[in-house]
Amino acid sequence: MMNRLLLPVIAIVLAVVAIVVTLSVYVVNQREQAIVTRFGAIVSTASSPGLYFKVPFIDNVQLVEKRLLRYDLDDITVQVSDGRFYIVDAFLTYKITDLEAFRRSVLGSTNLAEQRIDTRFNTVLRDIYGKRSFEAALSVQRTEMMEEARDILRSELSDIGITVEDVRIVRTDLNPQVSQQTFDRMSAERLAEAALSRASGQEKAQAIRAAANRQAISIVAEASRISEILRGEGDAERNRIFAEAYSLDPEFFAFYRSLQAYRQSLANSNTGLVLSPDSEFFKFFGDAGQGVPLTSPDVARQMVEAAAADAQAAEAASALDAAAIADPNVDAAPSADAAANDNAVVNGAAQTDAAVPAADQDANATATAQ
Repeated sequence: MMNRLLLPVIAIVLAVVAIVVTLSVYVVNQREQAIVTRFGAIVSTASSPGLYFKVPFIDNVQLVEKRLLRYDLDDITVQVSDGRFYIVDAFLTYKITDLEAFRRSVLGSTNLAEQRIDTRFNTVLRDIYGKRSFEAALSVQRTEMMEEARDILRSELSDIGITVEDVRIVRTDLNPQVSQQTFDRMSAERLAEAALSRASGQEKAQAIRAAANRQAISIVAEASRISEILRGEGDAERNRIFAEAYSLDPEFFAFYRSLQAYRQSLANSNTGLVLSPDSEFFKFFGDAGQGVPLTSPDVARQMVEAAAADAQAAEAASALDAAAIADPNVDAAPSADAAANDNAVVNGAAQTDAAVPAADQDANATATAQ
């Protein structure tokens, strides 16, 4: 009977002990700090993570942030030294480092602390901008301004247990009243600079274009002069070769010239010729090859060599023409002896052409008419 009465008592005692032990223990993690107060007075603080004890029902534990916190100040209007107004966005980062001062000054409340931060942060930014012009916030002085604001806020907020780690100015813009005027002025300045640069560029372009045109005209004129000289030399060499070929076998040469006339006259299948059957143009169209001149092997070999020399001379003239055009400084003027030889060859060629048979001349005239 006694055992049955003791069991509830023991259970109640164990429950009370469990409750007391639970209320006597609190845990602090890596992201938090703890402030222990007894009847409003600070008893102890805990900044390291772990398991801590307190007096149950008497001590109260207040947990605050240990991490780096951020406070943003958006769209505040500041006035610079030249009297203009600008819109500024900035933020700061801070930590709660003195728990006792933080508890005494703002009762351990982050919201109350940020109200203090807002007021002082706004005032510091206005003072810093008021000492400088707008261009300073866009130059290397921007870093100096942020460091100055950080140092001032660090000293002013240390009394509430806060350490300011950094201050950053995110944006500095003109307000709507000044923005359009500044934009118009800057646009006019840029347009003036663009017009000046464009005029200078056009002047240089005209000078370069004129110099290039003069150089092109000089090069073309020199190339034309050299090409005419080379063409004259080639024509003279051609006439000389024809004269030599004609002197080797006049009859065969007349036959060869007639074949060329046939090729030129009959090349187009739509060409029609109205000629007399006994015309000189058809004198080599006899039966069984009658009328076709024969030539000796020696003369034929000499004519082949002459044709090969003619081809080599033509290739050499083309190469000289190309080299003269590539290098207009080459002196391509023929010497006096070369000019005399060319005149002699031309005179010889003229005499040779005068001796071409009448049949050949008729054939050439017919081809020309077609």
